[in-house]
Amino acid sequence: MPLGIVISCWIAFESRGGVFYRQERIGKNGIPFIMLKFRSMVVNSDQKGKLTVGMADPRITRSGRFIRKFKLDEFPQFLNVIKGEMSIVGPRPEVKEFVDLYSDDQRQVLNVKPGITDYASIAYFEENKLLGNAENPKEIYINIIMPAKLELNKKYIQSPTLATDLKIMWATFKKMLS
Repeated sequence: MPLGIVISCWIAFESRGGVFYRQERIGKNGIPFIMLKFRSMVVNSDQKGKLTVGMADPRITRSGRFIRKFKLDEFPQFLNVIKGEMSIVGPRPEVKEFVDLYSDDQRQVLNVKPGITDYASIAYFEENKLLGNAENPKEIYINIIMPAKLELNKKYIQSPTLATDLKIMWATFKKMLS
């Protein structure tokens, strides 16, 4: 909570607009919900594209660079967990635009509650850098990154145990520190 207050003040003092960013994501059974994050970009930046293309993206604020680097922008999602819309561990929820591209096989990730972290979050911890270096970030995301992440998500839903969840949480924590 104290860290959240400090981050909120920094965001509020640095740029106009709210402290939180709200975005519709697709949850369990394909039901949309509003996912919360600390706002790391200028207001209305999502109208210029849903993908963030690296830390050099001009839409990212100074505070946004810091909170994104350490994944602190994700902390408000614990409110989504409390509301029952998300779990701590589970496939990351996606925007409808990309869920609409899922094959029937890939849609099985919608059978479980989405999470704050998962195998894909660890494997693609620096996804923004990959997209920032791509000539066509959206094409790379749709054709390479998204299918790979969905395969990792399917691996998780085949054996969602407490031990697996603890392993993923520990690996995420270590990745954040590194």
